[in-house]
Amino acid sequence: MMATTVPKLIGARIRRKEDPRLITGSSTYTDDLKLPGMLSMVLVRSPHAHARITEVDLSEAEGMDGVVAIVTGADLEGTVAGLPVAHNLEDLKEPPHRPRSIDKVRYVGDAVAAVVAVDPSRARDAAERVHVGYESLEAVVDIEAATEDGSPLVHEEEGSNIAFEFPFLAGDVDEALLNADVVLRLRLMNQRQIPVALEPRSVIAQFDRGFGKMTLWSSTQIPHLLRTQLAIGLGFPEHSIRVIAPEVGGGFGSKLNVYAEEFLAAHLARTLGRPVKWTADRSEGFLATTHGRDQLNDVEVGVDGEGRLLGMRVRMLQDLGAYHQLLTPAIPTLTVLMLPGCYRLPNLEVHLSGVFTNKTPTDAYRGAGRPEATFLIERVMDHIAAELDLDPAEVRRRNFIAADDFPATTATELIYDSGDYQTALDRLLEVADYAGLRREQKERRARGEVMGIGLSTYVEICGIGPSAALPAGGWEACTVEVRRTGAVVVKTGISPHGQGQETTFAQIVADRLGVPIEAVEIAHGDTDYVPEGIGTFGSRGMAVGGAALSLALDTIRAKAKKFAAHLLEAHEEDIEYEGDRLGIKGAPDRFVTLEDVIGAAYLATDLPEGVEPGLAATHFFEPPNFTFPFGAHLCVVDIDPETGEPTLRRYVGVDDCGNVINPMIVDGQLHGGIAQGIAQALFEEAVYDRNGQLVTGTLMDYALPKASYLPNYELHRTTTPTPVNPLGAKGIGEAGTVGSSPCVINAIVDALSPYGVRHLEMPARPEKIWRAMGSGASE
Repeated sequence: MMATTVPKLIGARIRRKEDPRLITGSSTYTDDLKLPGMLSMVLVRSPHAHARITEVDLSEAEGMDGVVAIVTGADLEGTVAGLPVAHNLEDLKEPPHRPRSIDKVRYVGDAVAAVVAVDPSRARDAAERVHVGYESLEAVVDIEAATEDGSPLVHEEEGSNIAFEFPFLAGDVDEALLNADVVLRLRLMNQRQIPVALEPRSVIAQFDRGFGKMTLWSSTQIPHLLRTQLAIGLGFPEHSIRVIAPEVGGGFGSKLNVYAEEFLAAHLARTLGRPVKWTADRSEGFLATTHGRDQLNDVEVGVDGEGRLLGMRVRMLQDLGAYHQLLTPAIPTLTVLMLPGCYRLPNLEVHLSGVFTNKTPTDAYRGAGRPEATFLIERVMDHIAAELDLDPAEVRRRNFIAADDFPATTATELIYDSGDYQTALDRLLEVADYAGLRREQKERRARGEVMGIGLSTYVEICGIGPSAALPAGGWEACTVEVRRTGAVVVKTGISPHGQGQETTFAQIVADRLGVPIEAVEIAHGDTDYVPEGIGTFGSRGMAVGGAALSLALDTIRAKAKKFAAHLLEAHEEDIEYEGDRLGIKGAPDRFVTLEDVIGAAYLATDLPEGVEPGLAATHFFEPPNFTFPFGAHLCVVDIDPETGEPTLRRYVGVDDCGNVINPMIVDGQLHGGIAQGIAQALFEEAVYDRNGQLVTGTLMDYALPKASYLPNYELHRTTTPTPVNPLGAKGIGEAGTVGSSPCVINAIVDALSPYGVRHLEMPARPEKIWRAMGSGASE
């Protein structure tokens, strides 16, 4: 058979197909939509962190021009259900999380009423005329104080602020610590962060009375799961709900949720018979969109004289905020699962407590529990190195799980699919010239200059995941339709919002079927057009959604071979499919094209026996395990001794996400992830005062990095395919965030080690660094 006429596309650096509409402003986001008769919804939010509601006076607001309706929590009782929480935890305290508060508010931003008017301006004006009486109560914002006897209770009916306990034990930690040559103790805080997606949350609901059909447009990562929860929450048939995620301008986990505004807009659209829109402004989003991290860890670790891990005990407190959102209690359990990191850790004891406070609820934020685990174990590695006067790279080598030990079962009973941590670290040290950097550091320190080198070797849990491990299913669905004209439509339950699946999925299709990439359309984010799916989170787009696509393509190819064998009067097993041609092995001049096969499939005048017309397939992929991408990062930092200002001079990464479909997109995901990890290390922190007021409630106060603050990244790869899915792909969307924060802090602490500094909490701002240099104490 003649050589393929289509170039190999899997592994090629193809520019993203979705970018032209994004960079030319041609995309449609939820807030861009304007429907006939559409109303605007504005929420009345509490200015208090903790208070009883004594009255809600609507009289002035109801009489204002353009006001259509005002609803309070009492109006919704018995009509709209509370917000869902998905979990597998025993004895979880689940206080009601109503779409609107009735008797009490529990954080600044907790909503009391919803005002609906003919336009946003009049809705805002009326919202300011809703008079709410409050009896202020003492707030609890400190996570440790919240666990103490006598602390103000966020939910009095629960009797305690501790929402759940999650103990874990593997081996004998007491014995391990007793026999250790060195026992180290450290306290680590992963500060609270605010996800700042470029597009704030937005929702529009429209109800068609004639068809009894509810359509909801939402800036969401999970349209199918949102559809299910709307059906439950509103008591509405699921088949009568359509959820559309138009263009979504970033999510980072904050849109992996079901929010009160979605329930409210749908309820009001049905009640009023007109479309209802709500869009957050930036300050409202800071208060009312989930936050991330906010985890405190007290660590005790024992090692032998060579720096090898013997046992570790962790007391973990997770600040949940005032309520559970969809995955709030599940996120810190991922931290527990990933505490061993890349290392052999035979004995591990963890006691995790989830704690309510009078703050915005926490939930998934890029990495979702895994950055916390990596930060902990990577700081432990550097503490061991400092205590034993060993090179940090050598400590990691001595503790790595060996390449020939995979699949490897960890102390937390995860089964790591594949890995070669030593090779990734060796490659990093080579490309960064680690030995040369250490020589440079020695010379510069002799001149009084402050230079640090930080390492981080990470592994993360991705490809979320097996349905048995998730409360709402972990499979993914995909339909591939080869149309009569040769165009191919892929309908995927994945809902990308920056991950690039419109390009990478098209590459897979073009490569496997031999069609031009321009002929492939990737459809997603519409539950009527794509009836089933789970969504985009946990770096699962390629590892789970791409696997479903791959298996559907296998079915298409197999059916195409049946048609080709029939047309060529040959045995099916003698047909080979290369490019867009299907021919007989060993007979290069006897072939048909995919176009010929498509014609035969749809004309259907001469079908192979037992074969139906058409060329389409649907596949649900259930992953047998998670995937575990890994890598090694290095950061070089220079610090101004007069001001404490850190400058990231170099950032080098060697990452392994299994087989790569598009290296350009992998690099892009790493760029964004590393930037967010650096931001946590150096800049970002959500700060509350003792009264529960968010003092970093605007972008004037909440520090996001500018491009000029970040170095050029030097990115390299190793490739260790996973056996978990047919693509051998592991996922890359969160890897940069997981690996970068500890890498940067390790570099800064390394730079400050001559001053006697052993640890510095995030964010390592210049004033904190400067104080540590002056005092010689950890901060």
